[in-house]
Amino acid sequence: MDDPAFRHETLFYGSDEEFLAGAVPLVREGLELGEPSLVAVSGEKMELLCGELGDDAAEVEFLDMEAVGCNPARIIPVWRDFLDRTAGLGAPVRGIGEPAWPGRGEAELDECHRHESLLNLAFTGDREWTLLCPYNSDALGDDVLESARESHGPARDYSPFEGSLPEAPVDSAELVFGREDLAGVRELIGDEAALVPLRGDRRLDVVVAVNELATNSVLHGGGSGTLRVWHEDEALVAEVRDTGRIEEPLAGRLQPSLIQEHGRGLWMVNQLCDLVQVRSGLEGTGVRLRIGFA
Repeated sequence: MDDPAFRHETLFYGSDEEFLAGAVPLVREGLELGEPSLVAVSGEKMELLCGELGDDAAEVEFLDMEAVGCNPARIIPVWRDFLDRTAGLGAPVRGIGEPAWPGRGEAELDECHRHESLLNLAFTGDREWTLLCPYNSDALGDDVLESARESHGPARDYSPFEGSLPEAPVDSAELVFGREDLAGVRELIGDEAALVPLRGDRRLDVVVAVNELATNSVLHGGGSGTLRVWHEDEALVAEVRDTGRIEEPLAGRLQPSLIQEHGRGLWMVNQLCDLVQVRSGLEGTGVRLRIGFA
């Protein structure tokens, strides 16, 4: 088409039958037209769709959203990769993605809403494709469903960084750091990670992630910052605050190029952590990350 368009649509469903009734026609039509499809849903939903599609399921790409989208900030790169890999085919593409599944916590659902709103910014004006986002209207709260209605529609100016995070617990471990204190940052987060049942590789992940945030604070956030670390809900939580401000709404959600000098830190943090929350404004920036014990 001369006017490529991104169609970002919702599917509100209350049963497996309603889910299939909305999802299967989109995929089947794409198969008939030779348009590649990527479906990112839970394993249970994948089984339902494969059962309904039969042999045609082999022509569809499936991803477990509960794995790739545990941190909602990792979902836009999944769609970008899909578009890049299919660009040579020249055909429109189709996607089904369910980031806000039942069982998500409040903080996760908030980040899902911010992600959904950013999709319009990330892909409007791109090549032609349709993304259908299912929402379980039986299991999700009214506030989540209303947020879904708000985030699906024409692109608008939107900052995923607006608002504030709840205060850290008063008994959290704390370190005020500057350029000469990055070793102390790594030591504190390493010590805290050793106190909880994290796998060895996950302990390294959280040390690397916090070091990246602290380095960003030193280089781009006013030269210093504050690290706080605590445990909650079977997870290790760390937060870095500084006086800098992030203005690029897609920061951390677009994979840096090999020659790119800046923008790698927040991308790396998003890849390593189960949840990342960023709030930034005139008073500074706070980045809170979470890594579960499992």
